[in-house]
Amino acid sequence: MPNSVHCQTTMKSFIPLALLLTSVHVTTAGSAAHRCFCQVTGTLDDCACDVETIDRFNNKEIFPKLQKLLSSDYFRFYKVNLNNPCPFWTDHSQCGLKYCAVKPCTLGEVPEGLKSSSYKVLERIPIIIQFLALFVQVLSLNVCPCSDETRQALQEWKKHDDESDRFCMLDDEDSPKSQYVDLLLNPERFTGYKGPEAWRIWNSIYEENCFNLFLIKGQGFYRWLEGLCVEKRAFFRLISGLHASINIHLSARYLLDENWFEMKWGHNVSEFQLRFDKELTEGEGPKRLRNLYFLYLIELRALAKILPYFERPAFHLYTGQHTQDNENKKLLLELLHVAKSFPLHFDETALFAGNNKEAMKLKEDFKLTFKNISRIMDCVECFKCRLWGKLQTQGLGSALKILFSERQIDAMPNTSNTNPSFQLSRQEIVSLFNAFGRISTSVRELENFRSLLSNLKQ
Repeated sequence: MPNSVHCQTTMKSFIPLALLLTSVHVTTAGSAAHRCFCQVTGTLDDCACDVETIDRFNNKEIFPKLQKLLSSDYFRFYKVNLNNPCPFWTDHSQCGLKYCAVKPCTLGEVPEGLKSSSYKVLERIPIIIQFLALFVQVLSLNVCPCSDETRQALQEWKKHDDESDRFCMLDDEDSPKSQYVDLLLNPERFTGYKGPEAWRIWNSIYEENCFNLFLIKGQGFYRWLEGLCVEKRAFFRLISGLHASINIHLSARYLLDENWFEMKWGHNVSEFQLRFDKELTEGEGPKRLRNLYFLYLIELRALAKILPYFERPAFHLYTGQHTQDNENKKLLLELLHVAKSFPLHFDETALFAGNNKEAMKLKEDFKLTFKNISRIMDCVECFKCRLWGKLQTQGLGSALKILFSERQIDAMPNTSNTNPSFQLSRQEIVSLFNAFGRISTSVRELENFRSLLSNLKQ
Protein backbone atom coordinates (compact mmCIF):
# COMPACT_ATOMS: atom_id res chain seq x y z
CA MET A 1 0.00 0.00 0.00
CA PRO A 2 1.15 3.62 -0.24
CA ASN A 3 4.09 4.56 1.94
CA SER A 4 3.10 5.39 5.50
CA VAL A 5 5.53 8.30 5.57
CA HIS A 6 3.59 11.55 5.15
CA CYS A 7 4.99 14.51 3.25
CA GLN A 8 3.65 16.83 5.92
CA THR A 9 4.94 20.05 4.47
CA THR A 10 3.73 19.09 1.02
CA MET A 11 0.25 18.38 2.29
CA LYS A 12 0.20 21.62 4.23
CA SER A 13 0.60 23.38 0.91
CA PHE A 14 -2.45 21.68 -0.61
CA ILE A 15 -5.00 21.16 2.19
CA PRO A 16 -5.90 24.86 2.60
CA LEU A 17 -6.74 24.92 -1.11
CA ALA A 18 -9.10 21.99 -0.65
CA LEU A 19 -10.91 23.89 2.07
CA LEU A 20 -11.09 26.98 -0.10
CA LEU A 21 -12.77 25.02 -2.86
CA THR A 22 -15.78 24.43 -0.63
CA SER A 23 -15.97 27.77 1.18
CA VAL A 24 -14.72 30.62 -1.00
CA HIS A 25 -16.21 32.26 -4.04
CA VAL A 26 -14.03 34.77 -5.83
CA THR A 27 -15.98 37.84 -6.88
CA THR A 28 -13.29 40.46 -7.39
CA ALA A 29 -10.00 40.20 -9.18
CA GLY A 30 -7.81 43.14 -8.23
CA SER A 31 -4.66 42.28 -10.15
CA ALA A 32 -5.88 38.71 -10.69
CA ALA A 33 -3.76 37.97 -13.75
CA HIS A 34 -0.68 39.28 -11.96
CA ARG A 35 -1.30 37.12 -8.89
CA CYS A 36 -1.65 33.94 -10.97
CA PHE A 37 1.04 34.54 -13.58
CA CYS A 38 3.60 36.98 -12.18
CA GLN A 39 6.03 34.14 -11.41
CA VAL A 40 5.14 32.08 -14.47
CA THR A 41 7.78 33.62 -16.69
CA GLY A 42 11.45 33.35 -17.54
CA THR A 43 13.80 30.38 -17.19
CA LEU A 44 12.56 27.20 -15.54
CA ASP A 45 14.49 25.54 -12.73
CA ASP A 46 16.73 22.61 -13.77
CA CYS A 47 16.20 23.55 -17.44
CA ALA A 48 17.75 25.77 -20.08
CA CYS A 49 14.34 26.78 -21.41
CA ASP A 50 11.96 29.62 -20.62
CA VAL A 51 8.18 29.78 -20.34
CA GLU A 52 7.70 32.20 -23.23
CA THR A 53 9.53 29.95 -25.70
CA ILE A 54 7.35 27.00 -24.71
CA ASP A 55 4.17 29.07 -25.09
CA ARG A 56 5.04 30.16 -28.62
CA PHE A 57 6.24 26.74 -29.72
CA ASN A 58 3.28 24.85 -28.30
CA ASN A 59 0.50 27.19 -29.33
CA LYS A 60 1.70 27.75 -32.89
CA GLU A 61 3.61 24.59 -33.85
CA ILE A 62 2.54 21.66 -31.68
CA PHE A 63 -1.05 22.16 -30.53
CA PRO A 64 -2.83 22.32 -33.95
CA LYS A 65 -1.02 19.26 -35.36
CA LEU A 66 -1.47 17.26 -32.19
CA GLN A 67 -5.21 17.91 -31.99
CA LYS A 68 -5.66 16.72 -35.56
CA LEU A 69 -3.70 13.54 -34.86
CA LEU A 70 -5.61 12.77 -31.67
CA SER A 71 -8.94 12.99 -33.52
CA SER A 72 -7.94 10.02 -35.72
CA ASP A 73 -9.30 6.54 -35.00
CA TYR A 74 -5.96 5.10 -33.91
CA PHE A 75 -5.60 7.60 -31.09
CA ARG A 76 -9.20 8.28 -30.09
CA PHE A 77 -10.01 4.67 -29.16
CA TYR A 78 -8.35 3.66 -25.91
CA LYS A 79 -8.74 0.22 -24.33
CA VAL A 80 -8.91 0.38 -20.56
CA ASN A 81 -10.14 -1.60 -17.57
CA LEU A 82 -12.13 0.74 -15.33
CA ASN A 83 -13.20 -2.08 -13.02
CA ASN A 84 -9.90 -2.95 -11.42
CA PRO A 85 -10.28 -3.07 -7.61
CA CYS A 86 -8.46 -0.49 -5.52
CA PRO A 87 -5.28 -2.20 -4.26
CA PHE A 88 -4.73 0.13 -1.28
CA TRP A 89 -7.98 0.40 0.69
CA THR A 90 -11.21 -1.56 0.90
CA ASP A 91 -13.84 1.09 1.64
CA HIS A 92 -14.02 1.85 -2.05
CA SER A 93 -17.35 3.11 -3.38
CA GLN A 94 -18.43 4.35 -6.80
CA CYS A 95 -19.21 7.92 -7.72
CA GLY A 96 -22.95 8.47 -8.07
CA LEU A 97 -22.68 11.75 -9.96
CA LYS A 98 -24.13 11.54 -13.48
CA TYR A 99 -21.14 13.31 -15.06
CA CYS A 100 -18.75 10.70 -13.63
CA ALA A 101 -20.06 8.02 -16.00
CA VAL A 102 -18.03 6.73 -18.95
CA LYS A 103 -19.76 5.40 -22.05
CA PRO A 104 -17.81 2.47 -23.51
CA CYS A 105 -17.90 1.68 -27.21
CA THR A 106 -20.13 -0.90 -28.77
CA LEU A 107 -18.50 -3.46 -31.05
CA GLY A 108 -19.84 -1.66 -34.11
CA GLU A 109 -18.18 1.62 -33.11
CA VAL A 110 -14.64 0.24 -32.92
CA PRO A 111 -12.64 0.11 -36.19
CA GLU A 112 -12.24 -3.43 -37.50
CA GLY A 113 -8.46 -3.23 -37.42
CA LEU A 114 -8.47 -2.57 -33.69
CA LYS A 115 -11.33 -4.91 -32.84
CA SER A 116 -9.70 -7.85 -34.61
CA SER A 117 -6.39 -7.18 -32.86
CA SER A 118 -4.67 -7.31 -36.26
CA TYR A 119 -2.42 -4.49 -35.11
CA LYS A 120 -0.90 -6.89 -32.56
CA VAL A 121 0.12 -9.21 -35.39
CA LEU A 122 1.69 -6.32 -37.30
CA GLU A 123 3.57 -5.13 -34.22
CA ARG A 124 4.99 -8.60 -33.69
CA ILE A 125 6.02 -9.47 -37.26
CA PRO A 126 9.72 -8.72 -36.58
CA ILE A 127 9.57 -10.83 -33.42
CA ILE A 128 7.83 -13.69 -35.19
CA ILE A 129 10.50 -13.62 -37.92
CA GLN A 130 13.26 -13.78 -35.34
CA PHE A 131 11.53 -16.62 -33.54
CA LEU A 132 11.28 -18.60 -36.79
CA ALA A 133 14.96 -17.93 -37.49
CA LEU A 134 15.80 -19.14 -34.00
CA PHE A 135 13.69 -22.27 -34.50
CA VAL A 136 15.45 -23.04 -37.79
CA GLN A 137 18.79 -22.61 -36.04
CA VAL A 138 17.68 -24.97 -33.29
CA LEU A 139 16.69 -27.62 -35.83
CA SER A 140 19.92 -27.23 -37.79
CA LEU A 141 21.96 -27.78 -34.65
CA ASN A 142 19.85 -30.75 -33.57
CA VAL A 143 19.26 -29.06 -30.24
CA CYS A 144 16.38 -30.35 -28.17
CA PRO A 145 13.70 -27.62 -27.99
CA CYS A 146 13.58 -28.12 -24.25
CA SER A 147 17.33 -27.76 -23.69
CA ASP A 148 18.82 -25.11 -21.43
CA GLU A 149 20.33 -23.34 -24.44
CA THR A 150 16.96 -23.05 -26.12
CA ARG A 151 15.25 -21.88 -22.96
CA GLN A 152 17.89 -19.18 -22.59
CA ALA A 153 17.44 -18.09 -26.20
CA LEU A 154 13.68 -17.91 -25.82
CA GLN A 155 14.03 -15.89 -22.62
CA GLU A 156 16.18 -13.40 -24.50
CA TRP A 157 13.55 -13.30 -27.26
CA LYS A 158 10.84 -12.45 -24.74
CA LYS A 159 12.71 -9.58 -23.10
CA HIS A 160 10.63 -6.98 -24.93
CA ASP A 161 7.56 -8.19 -23.02
CA ASP A 162 9.21 -7.84 -19.63
CA GLU A 163 7.58 -5.38 -17.24
CA SER A 164 10.97 -4.31 -15.87
CA ASP A 165 11.47 -1.49 -18.37
CA ARG A 166 8.10 0.12 -17.65
CA PHE A 167 7.47 3.02 -15.31
CA CYS A 168 3.72 2.37 -14.94
CA MET A 169 1.18 -0.41 -14.71
CA LEU A 170 -0.71 -1.22 -17.91
CA ASP A 171 -4.14 -2.82 -18.10
CA ASP A 172 -4.45 -6.27 -19.58
CA GLU A 173 -6.02 -5.50 -22.96
CA ASP A 174 -7.11 -9.12 -23.36
CA SER A 175 -9.09 -9.10 -20.13
CA PRO A 176 -12.89 -9.40 -20.66
CA LYS A 177 -13.24 -6.42 -18.31
CA SER A 178 -11.21 -4.16 -20.62
CA GLN A 179 -13.31 -2.06 -22.99
CA TYR A 180 -12.68 0.45 -25.74
CA VAL A 181 -13.57 4.03 -24.91
CA ASP A 182 -13.91 6.83 -27.44
CA LEU A 183 -11.93 9.62 -25.80
CA LEU A 184 -13.60 12.30 -27.94
CA LEU A 185 -17.03 11.27 -26.64
CA ASN A 186 -15.83 11.10 -23.03
CA PRO A 187 -13.88 14.36 -22.65
CA GLU A 188 -12.03 15.29 -19.49
CA ARG A 189 -13.96 17.99 -17.63
CA PHE A 190 -15.28 18.91 -14.20
CA THR A 191 -17.69 16.21 -13.00
CA GLY A 192 -18.40 17.47 -9.47
CA TYR A 193 -16.01 14.87 -7.99
CA LYS A 194 -14.20 16.68 -5.16
CA GLY A 195 -13.92 16.81 -1.41
CA PRO A 196 -12.39 14.16 0.91
CA GLU A 197 -12.59 11.32 -1.63
CA ALA A 198 -10.70 13.24 -4.31
CA TRP A 199 -8.12 14.56 -1.86
CA ARG A 200 -7.53 11.08 -0.51
CA ILE A 201 -6.23 10.18 -3.97
CA TRP A 202 -3.91 13.19 -4.23
CA ASN A 203 -2.71 12.78 -0.64
CA SER A 204 -1.76 9.17 -1.41
CA ILE A 205 0.05 10.25 -4.57
CA TYR A 206 2.08 12.88 -2.75
CA GLU A 207 2.89 10.44 0.04
CA GLU A 208 4.36 8.12 -2.57
CA ASN A 209 6.53 11.03 -3.69
CA CYS A 210 8.21 11.18 -0.28
CA PHE A 211 10.81 8.54 -1.17
CA ASN A 212 10.62 7.60 2.54
CA LEU A 213 12.17 10.92 3.58
CA PHE A 214 11.26 12.53 6.88
CA LEU A 215 10.93 16.29 6.68
CA ILE A 216 12.37 18.62 9.27
CA LYS A 217 9.52 20.39 11.01
CA GLY A 218 9.41 24.09 10.40
CA GLN A 219 11.49 23.89 7.26
CA GLY A 220 9.94 25.54 4.18
CA PHE A 221 8.92 22.91 1.66
CA TYR A 222 10.60 24.48 -1.36
CA ARG A 223 13.77 25.07 0.61
CA TRP A 224 13.67 21.37 1.44
CA LEU A 225 12.95 20.52 -2.19
CA GLU A 226 15.94 22.48 -3.46
CA GLY A 227 18.14 20.47 -1.11
CA LEU A 228 17.20 17.20 -2.75
CA CYS A 229 19.07 15.54 -5.59
CA VAL A 230 17.91 16.54 -9.05
CA GLU A 231 16.12 13.21 -9.62
CA LYS A 232 13.85 13.48 -6.56
CA ARG A 233 13.25 17.14 -7.26
CA ALA A 234 12.27 16.28 -10.83
CA PHE A 235 9.90 13.57 -9.63
CA PHE A 236 7.98 15.96 -7.39
CA ARG A 237 7.77 18.54 -10.16
CA LEU A 238 6.36 15.95 -12.58
CA ILE A 239 3.58 15.00 -10.16
CA SER A 240 2.89 18.64 -9.30
CA GLY A 241 2.81 19.52 -13.01
CA LEU A 242 0.36 16.70 -13.72
CA HIS A 243 -1.84 17.89 -10.86
CA ALA A 244 -1.74 21.45 -12.20
CA SER A 245 -2.61 20.30 -15.72
CA ILE A 246 -5.65 18.35 -14.52
CA ASN A 247 -6.84 21.36 -12.50
CA ILE A 248 -6.55 23.54 -15.61
CA HIS A 249 -8.67 21.08 -17.61
CA LEU A 250 -11.35 21.06 -14.93
CA SER A 251 -11.38 24.86 -14.77
CA ALA A 252 -11.51 25.22 -18.55
CA ARG A 253 -14.35 22.72 -19.05
CA TYR A 254 -16.59 23.54 -16.12
CA LEU A 255 -20.36 23.10 -16.07
CA LEU A 256 -21.44 26.75 -16.07
CA ASP A 257 -25.14 26.27 -16.68
CA GLU A 258 -27.58 23.38 -16.92
CA ASN A 259 -31.23 23.34 -17.82
CA TRP A 260 -33.70 20.97 -19.46
CA PHE A 261 -32.54 21.59 -23.04
CA GLU A 262 -28.79 22.23 -22.85
CA MET A 263 -25.62 22.15 -20.77
CA LYS A 264 -23.07 24.93 -21.05
CA TRP A 265 -19.43 24.03 -20.42
CA GLY A 266 -16.69 26.65 -20.38
CA HIS A 267 -14.01 28.57 -18.51
CA ASN A 268 -14.61 29.09 -14.80
CA VAL A 269 -12.24 31.92 -13.86
CA SER A 270 -13.11 31.74 -10.16
CA GLU A 271 -12.25 28.03 -10.07
CA PHE A 272 -8.93 28.73 -11.78
CA GLN A 273 -8.11 31.44 -9.22
CA LEU A 274 -8.91 29.13 -6.30
CA ARG A 275 -6.34 26.68 -7.64
CA PHE A 276 -3.61 29.04 -8.86
CA ASP A 277 -3.98 32.54 -7.38
CA LYS A 278 -0.90 33.30 -5.28
CA GLU A 279 -2.90 34.79 -2.41
CA LEU A 280 -5.49 32.00 -2.31
CA THR A 281 -2.92 29.18 -2.37
CA GLU A 282 -0.38 30.51 0.15
CA GLY A 283 1.99 31.30 -2.70
CA GLU A 284 1.81 27.81 -4.23
CA GLY A 285 -0.30 28.45 -7.35
CA PRO A 286 2.34 30.01 -9.64
CA LYS A 287 4.85 27.31 -8.65
CA ARG A 288 2.37 24.66 -9.73
CA LEU A 289 2.04 26.34 -13.12
CA ARG A 290 5.82 26.41 -13.53
CA ASN A 291 5.88 22.69 -12.80
CA LEU A 292 3.37 22.22 -15.63
CA TYR A 293 5.95 23.63 -18.03
CA PHE A 294 8.59 21.31 -16.60
CA LEU A 295 6.28 18.34 -17.29
CA TYR A 296 5.73 19.67 -20.83
CA LEU A 297 9.48 19.65 -21.49
CA ILE A 298 9.84 16.08 -20.22
CA GLU A 299 7.10 14.73 -22.46
CA LEU A 300 8.22 16.82 -25.44
CA ARG A 301 11.74 15.41 -25.07
CA ALA A 302 10.34 11.87 -25.09
CA LEU A 303 8.53 12.55 -28.39
CA ALA A 304 11.73 13.87 -29.93
CA LYS A 305 13.69 10.79 -28.85
CA ILE A 306 11.15 8.23 -30.05
CA LEU A 307 11.14 9.47 -33.66
CA PRO A 308 13.37 6.60 -34.97
CA TYR A 309 10.93 4.03 -33.58
CA PHE A 310 8.03 5.41 -35.60
CA GLU A 311 10.13 6.08 -38.71
CA ARG A 312 10.66 2.35 -39.27
CA PRO A 313 8.82 1.03 -42.36
CA ALA A 314 7.57 -1.88 -40.25
CA PHE A 315 5.62 0.40 -37.94
CA HIS A 316 1.97 1.06 -38.82
CA LEU A 317 -0.82 3.04 -37.17
CA TYR A 318 -3.10 0.17 -38.10
CA THR A 319 -6.89 0.51 -37.95
CA GLY A 320 -7.74 -1.37 -41.14
CA GLN A 321 -8.28 1.84 -43.14
CA HIS A 322 -5.20 1.72 -45.37
CA THR A 323 -5.28 5.20 -46.91
CA GLN A 324 -6.15 6.94 -43.66
CA ASP A 325 -3.57 4.91 -41.73
CA ASN A 326 -0.83 6.05 -44.12
CA GLU A 327 -1.94 9.68 -43.84
CA ASN A 328 -1.94 9.46 -40.06
CA LYS A 329 1.58 8.06 -40.01
CA LYS A 330 2.75 10.99 -42.14
CA LEU A 331 1.05 13.39 -39.74
CA LEU A 332 2.63 11.59 -36.78
CA LEU A 333 6.13 11.84 -38.27
CA GLU A 334 5.59 15.49 -39.12
CA LEU A 335 4.61 16.18 -35.51
CA LEU A 336 7.64 14.31 -34.17
CA HIS A 337 10.00 16.19 -36.47
CA VAL A 338 8.53 19.45 -35.17
CA ALA A 339 9.04 18.19 -31.61
CA LYS A 340 12.65 17.32 -32.40
CA SER A 341 13.24 20.83 -33.81
CA PHE A 342 12.56 22.46 -30.43
CA PRO A 343 15.75 24.40 -29.63
CA LEU A 344 15.92 24.00 -25.84
CA HIS A 345 15.14 20.38 -24.97
CA PHE A 346 15.39 19.04 -21.43
CA ASP A 347 18.70 17.25 -20.85
CA GLU A 348 17.78 13.91 -19.31
CA THR A 349 21.45 12.86 -19.10
CA ALA A 350 21.67 14.93 -15.91
CA LEU A 351 19.42 12.35 -14.24
CA PHE A 352 20.87 9.16 -12.76
CA ALA A 353 24.35 10.28 -13.78
CA GLY A 354 26.27 9.84 -10.52
CA ASN A 355 27.85 6.76 -8.98
CA ASN A 356 26.65 3.87 -11.12
CA LYS A 357 25.42 1.68 -8.26
CA GLU A 358 23.66 4.56 -6.50
CA ALA A 359 22.21 5.81 -9.78
CA MET A 360 20.75 2.39 -10.61
CA LYS A 361 19.21 2.12 -7.14
CA LEU A 362 17.71 5.60 -7.44
CA LYS A 363 16.36 4.82 -10.90
CA GLU A 364 14.71 1.65 -9.61
CA ASP A 365 13.16 3.58 -6.69
CA PHE A 366 11.96 6.19 -9.18
CA LYS A 367 10.37 3.49 -11.32
CA LEU A 368 8.71 1.60 -8.47
CA THR A 369 7.34 4.80 -6.95
CA PHE A 370 5.76 5.86 -10.23
CA LYS A 371 4.33 2.38 -10.76
CA ASN A 372 2.66 2.64 -7.36
CA ILE A 373 1.20 6.02 -8.30
CA SER A 374 -0.25 4.53 -11.49
CA ARG A 375 -1.92 1.83 -9.37
CA ILE A 376 -3.53 4.49 -7.18
CA MET A 377 -5.58 5.50 -10.25
CA ASP A 378 -7.68 2.36 -9.73
CA CYS A 379 -8.87 3.90 -6.45
CA VAL A 380 -10.44 6.96 -8.10
CA GLU A 381 -14.20 6.71 -7.54
CA CYS A 382 -15.26 8.91 -10.46
CA PHE A 383 -15.01 6.72 -13.57
CA LYS A 384 -14.35 9.59 -15.95
CA CYS A 385 -11.62 10.91 -13.62
CA ARG A 386 -10.23 7.37 -13.38
CA LEU A 387 -10.18 7.05 -17.17
CA TRP A 388 -8.20 10.25 -17.68
CA GLY A 389 -6.05 9.68 -14.60
CA LYS A 390 -5.01 6.24 -15.84
CA LEU A 391 -4.38 7.55 -19.35
CA GLN A 392 -2.23 10.47 -18.19
CA THR A 393 -0.16 8.51 -15.68
CA GLN A 394 0.38 5.76 -18.27
CA GLY A 395 1.36 8.39 -20.82
CA LEU A 396 3.89 9.95 -18.46
CA GLY A 397 5.18 6.48 -17.58
CA SER A 398 5.66 5.76 -21.29
CA ALA A 399 7.53 9.05 -21.70
CA LEU A 400 9.87 8.12 -18.83
CA LYS A 401 10.41 4.68 -20.35
CA ILE A 402 11.48 6.35 -23.60
CA LEU A 403 13.79 8.84 -21.91
CA PHE A 404 15.71 6.13 -20.11
CA SER A 405 15.86 3.63 -23.00
CA GLU A 406 18.25 5.61 -25.19
CA ARG A 407 20.63 2.71 -25.82
CA GLN A 408 17.82 0.38 -26.87
CA ILE A 409 16.31 3.00 -29.17
CA ASP A 410 19.68 3.80 -30.74
CA ALA A 411 20.31 0.09 -31.28
CA MET A 412 17.07 -0.45 -33.18
CA PRO A 413 17.69 -2.00 -36.61
CA ASN A 414 16.44 -0.35 -39.77
CA THR A 415 15.28 -3.63 -41.29
CA SER A 416 12.00 -5.31 -40.42
CA ASN A 417 13.41 -8.85 -40.15
CA THR A 418 15.22 -8.27 -36.88
CA ASN A 419 13.73 -8.09 -33.42
CA PRO A 420 13.78 -4.46 -32.20
CA SER A 421 15.47 -3.98 -28.85
CA PHE A 422 12.76 -1.50 -27.84
CA GLN A 423 9.00 -1.97 -27.96
CA LEU A 424 5.90 0.12 -27.27
CA SER A 425 2.46 -1.45 -27.05
CA ARG A 426 -0.49 0.27 -28.67
CA GLN A 427 -1.77 1.14 -25.19
CA GLU A 428 1.52 2.90 -24.43
CA ILE A 429 1.46 4.76 -27.76
CA VAL A 430 -2.13 5.97 -27.39
CA SER A 431 -1.58 7.06 -23.78
CA LEU A 432 1.74 8.75 -24.63
CA PHE A 433 0.26 11.05 -27.27
CA ASN A 434 -3.03 11.70 -25.52
CA ALA A 435 -1.24 12.53 -22.27
CA PHE A 436 0.95 15.01 -24.10
CA GLY A 437 -2.21 16.30 -25.76
CA ARG A 438 -3.59 17.08 -22.31
CA ILE A 439 -0.41 18.93 -21.31
CA SER A 440 -0.35 20.82 -24.61
CA THR A 441 -4.00 21.78 -24.10
CA SER A 442 -3.20 23.05 -20.59
CA VAL A 443 -0.45 25.31 -21.89
CA ARG A 444 -2.81 26.58 -24.58
CA GLU A 445 -5.56 27.21 -22.01
CA LEU A 446 -3.24 29.34 -19.89
CA GLU A 447 -3.31 31.92 -22.67
CA ASN A 448 -7.10 31.96 -22.43
CA PHE A 449 -7.07 32.35 -18.67
CA ARG A 450 -4.50 35.16 -18.84
CA SER A 451 -6.81 37.02 -21.18
CA LEU A 452 -9.93 36.36 -19.09
CA LEU A 453 -8.25 37.45 -15.86
CA SER A 454 -6.85 40.59 -17.48
CA ASN A 455 -10.32 41.57 -18.69
CA LEU A 456 -11.94 41.28 -15.27
CA LYS A 457 -13.05 44.57 -13.73
CA GLN A 458 -10.36 45.90 -11.45
